[in-house]
Amino acid sequence: MKYYIIAGERSGDLHASNLIKQLHLQDSQAHVRAWGGDMMEAAGAELVKHYQEMAFMGFLEAATNLFKIKRFLKECQQDLLQYNPDVVILVDYAGFNMRIAKFAKEHGIKVFYYISPKIWAWNQGRVHNIKRLVDRMFVIMPFEKDFYKRFDYETDYIGNPVSDAVNAHTVNQNFRADNGLDDRPIIAVLPGSRQQEIESLLYIMLSILPAFQDYQFVVAAVSNFSREYYENFNREPFIKIVYDQTYDVLAHAEAAMVTSGTATLETALFNVPQVVCYRTSNISYMIGKAVIKVPYISLVNLIANKRVVPELIQGDMNAQNLVRELKNVLQNPEGRQAQLNGYAEVKKLIGDFNTSETAAKLMVNYLKEK
Repeated sequence: MKYYIIAGERSGDLHASNLIKQLHLQDSQAHVRAWGGDMMEAAGAELVKHYQEMAFMGFLEAATNLFKIKRFLKECQQDLLQYNPDVVILVDYAGFNMRIAKFAKEHGIKVFYYISPKIWAWNQGRVHNIKRLVDRMFVIMPFEKDFYKRFDYETDYIGNPVSDAVNAHTVNQNFRADNGLDDRPIIAVLPGSRQQEIESLLYIMLSILPAFQDYQFVVAAVSNFSREYYENFNREPFIKIVYDQTYDVLAHAEAAMVTSGTATLETALFNVPQVVCYRTSNISYMIGKAVIKVPYISLVNLIANKRVVPELIQGDMNAQNLVRELKNVLQNPEGRQAQLNGYAEVKKLIGDFNTSETAAKLMVNYLKEK
């Protein structure tokens, strides 16, 4: 069968790539065309457009790039009709993908959604559009199945692909030597994979090094950006920048500063105490604050339905607060243990699934039923 998959950011690229591998195993005749990234292409997808061109963060940023987004939508719609797949599989990235869902439905193309849009966080009325436009929804948060059930919409809970990825990772025991690190404990710095995130947070994250001279800061960098780009933020020559080794950085870390997103859950699954960080433009923040209906922004706290990790948001994301919260998990045994206990609860709630394999089997079976 023919599959058309759309992912709009790095984490979607990772999870979609694992799904693509499983689709090829479940359907030996599978052909995959995609908007996504390098990992999806490496997994066997024919890549049409890279997500880097589409990574807009925040309400204001999306609005100022509206014409570009409209152009991408038109390109995608035309390509979709020309390819004429058996199914379009949408991966998160709601603003763009829900428009594609509407277009696909109008043209008789089956729509699967892998990793639900976060409609439970704001504008829950969008659930009615999903019921109308999405043939099957595959959810990865334990609370999402119950959320959709409230609206009489049955979904498939398939576990969380982050859990699969962490469990499958083989730790590089020579990580320190390979990257020129000494024996001091590591504070992992995860500034995100989008330019806006990095430029909002990384200066602040690196500014607190003088308060932690007995530790070494290691930035988990992504190869989307050059070493020169990251060096612009490096005020101290002692900070190490390590490329495309986020899981090994976490596997060897004592604590972490983490940009809100998938990385907060990855950090929890590696049992690394963390401080969650988030900043955006003031306009986007004010809009978000007015419309978002959930009490937390990090996946860890959302899954646990309580405060497991501290969240430093907008004005609270400053050097003084970062130092305080990091010291709480590095130097206060009770503060550290409280986070680890919360992580254990999160792991239990997620459950033990082979998410990509489960999703691929379900998708192929649903398509065969058609």
